Amino acid sequence: MSFVVEVIGSVVINGLDLATVFVLFSVAGSLGGFGGTEVLLLTTLSACAFAVADLVVGNADKLRDYVRTGLFDTLLLRPLSALWQLLAVNFAPRRVGRAVQGLVLYVVALAIADIDWDLARAVYAVGAPVAGAVFFGSFFIAGSTVAFWWVESGEMANAFTYGGKDFSAYPSTMYDGWFRTVFASALGFGFVAYLPTLALVGRADPLGAPDWLRWCSPVTALIAAALAALFWRTGVRHYRSTGS
Repeated sequence: MSFVVEVIGSVVINGLDLATVFVLFSVAGSLGGFGGTEVLLLTTLSACAFAVADLVVGNADKLRDYVRTGLFDTLLLRPLSALWQLLAVNFAPRRVGRAVQGLVLYVVALAIADIDWDLARAVYAVGAPVAGAVFFGSFFIAGSTVAFWWVESGEMANAFTYGGKDFSAYPSTMYDGWFRTVFASALGFGFVAYLPTLALVGRADPLGAPDWLRWCSPVTALIAAALAALFWRTGVRHYRSTGS
């Protein structure tokens, strides 16, 4: 019963996040120049990618507790990957509901969106949420790794993971100035849902990005994963236990 209640709660919370987007849409009539089906596709793609990443690696933020108490030593003693042990020990099945909900809504959005289907778009429709999940997961891992140097780094990491989720749930055209430059381009959150949505619906980027860049979400995800893995290994080598 506890599991069922937690699953329902996570689904409701995720549904409220999606509802917020459409409350804004109902008031303005469009969001950043995008219509209803396009906004639905973009928002559900972002939600699906984040929910899957949160399910698989979201509990990496428990690392700061392991570093503080010295429990991380026990992970290093076993002939297994310390990272995957950390994720397995803290795996939260209650988050399955939110991931399934995100996937279902994404499929619905694909069905009602005005997409001129071909092989490339079909493959990209499958690969985009996977790439987005890898991208978000990389930020989860990189953010938790900061705990090797700064134990109480959780809120700073959340500013980029959960903040990036909120950013990618809306068209990048809604933002302006340095904020859009930092999150959409420098940190790459524009590749999670905004650019893939443009590719799927066959629309040029109003911000002027070249057309080929719309298809680069998987490449960006692989780069983010490689950097996160390198940062993680650097953090593990830096670890010196608690000294107690």
